[in-house]
Amino acid sequence: MAKALSITSWNINSVRLRIDQVLRFLAEDRPDVLCLQETKCPDPVFPANAFAKAGYVHQAFIGMKGYNGVAILSREPIRPLGAREICARPDARHIAVEIGEGASAIQVHNFYVPAGGDVADPEANPKFAHKLAFVEEMRQFSERLRKAAPRCVLVGDLNIAPLEHDVWSHKQLLDVVSHTPVETEAMMATIAEGEWCDAFRALTPEPEKLYSWWSYRSPDWAVANKGRRLDHIWLGRGLKDQIISGAFRKETRSWERPSDHVPITLTLARD
Repeated sequence: MAKALSITSWNINSVRLRIDQVLRFLAEDRPDVLCLQETKCPDPVFPANAFAKAGYVHQAFIGMKGYNGVAILSREPIRPLGAREICARPDARHIAVEIGEGASAIQVHNFYVPAGGDVADPEANPKFAHKLAFVEEMRQFSERLRKAAPRCVLVGDLNIAPLEHDVWSHKQLLDVVSHTPVETEAMMATIAEGEWCDAFRALTPEPEKLYSWWSYRSPDWAVANKGRRLDHIWLGRGLKDQIISGAFRKETRSWERPSDHVPITLTLARD
C-alpha cells in the first residue's frame, strides 16, 4: 500500500455535462480517490467506463435524473459501505466506502448537503428547514462515527461556509443562506460532536481567506473574488495528525463550461 493517500472532493454540477473537465483533472492531478457531488446522473448512465479507462476502476455511486447524486472513484480497491437516506429521503446525498484493510483501513463518507433555497427562515422556507434537519442528522451521525470509526474522512459540498473568512464579506452575508448564524452554529456543533479536524483550516488558519465556490452570476468572478468555502474535508481523530498537504484547484473555475465549485485535494500519510 502506498505511503500517502490523496482524496479530492468536487461538486461537478453534472458529471456527464462536464466529463471532459473531470477527465482532464484526473489526468493532470491523479488523486487516489475522487469524490463527486451533484452528479445529476441516474446510475444506468453514469460514465463508469470513461472513469475506468482513466484508471479509476473501483467505483461506488448513487444518482438520480437531474438532481443531487454522489460518487466515489478510486485507483485502488474499495469496499462499498452503502448510502444513507438522510431525513428519510432517498435523494442520493450520501455514499461511503472503506479503503485498505484491518487497522489501517480508512472510511470515506461523501455528502452533498442541501443548498437550502434563498430564504433563511425554516418556517417560511421548507428547503431551509430540510437543510437544518439534514445537518442535525449529520451531527448525530458524527457522534456515532467518532465512537465507531476514528479513521474516517468526511468530504463533500456541505453548502455552509462556517467561519468569518470563509466568505468574501462576513457582515454582508450574515443574512445569506450558507453563512447565516443558525447554519454556521449547526456546522460547528457537527464538527465538535465528531471531534472532526477541519483539514483545510488546519493547513490555512483564519484569518486567511479561503474559497471553493464562485457564483455563475458574476461574469468577472476572478476579479471580484466574491467566493465562499462550501466544500470541505474533515478528518476523524485517528487521522488528524496525518495531513501532508492540501490544494484548491482554482484554475478549473476558468475552464470551458466549468462547475461553479473547484476541486479540493487533501493528501494524508497512512500506515
